[in-house]
Amino acid sequence: MNKIVNALLSIAFVMYPLAVYFGIQHFEFKAFTILLGVMITLRLAFFRNKSLPWLNHGLLFYLAILVASTYLDINTGMLYYPVFMNAILLSIFAYSLLKKPSVIETLARLQEPELPKAGVRYTEKVTFVWCGFFLFNGALAFYTAQVGDMALWGLYNGLISYLLMGGLMAVEWLVRQKVKAKHQQV
Repeated sequence: MNKIVNALLSIAFVMYPLAVYFGIQHFEFKAFTILLGVMITLRLAFFRNKSLPWLNHGLLFYLAILVASTYLDINTGMLYYPVFMNAILLSIFAYSLLKKPSVIETLARLQEPELPKAGVRYTEKVTFVWCGFFLFNGALAFYTAQVGDMALWGLYNGLISYLLMGGLMAVEWLVRQKVKAKHQQV
């Protein structure tokens, strides 16, 4: 049951920008802030992250922003959700560069537990690239929230940012294949 709820919540979080973009045209914004608040509350209640406890604190902080936005009838609170998520991910990835192992190394070791030193160096570089991505993506998400144009916000945060993320994943996968092949020949 927990896996189903977790999967549904994950899908809902990914679909959030599109839901806001289309729903804001037909529903009152309070419905979305309440829905997102419920999603965050469920996430915190059922899926506390023990390995990243500050993620829970960050979600609590964002929940407070949503409650304030709803109470004060200010719709910009929900527009900053993508900014918040990029800031959290940037923090996670950057912190992992300081306190080893890096996020990407941890993920790589799931498939290859005996990662060679060259692999560790590569994963650190990839983690650094992701930090740059989250900084760039968060800055653009912040810009779209500041502008307040829902069409621009929805287009960037609901489509373009996901395409950029997918593109980065695809390019990294291709580079990784070349790096692996190069080191297997040596």
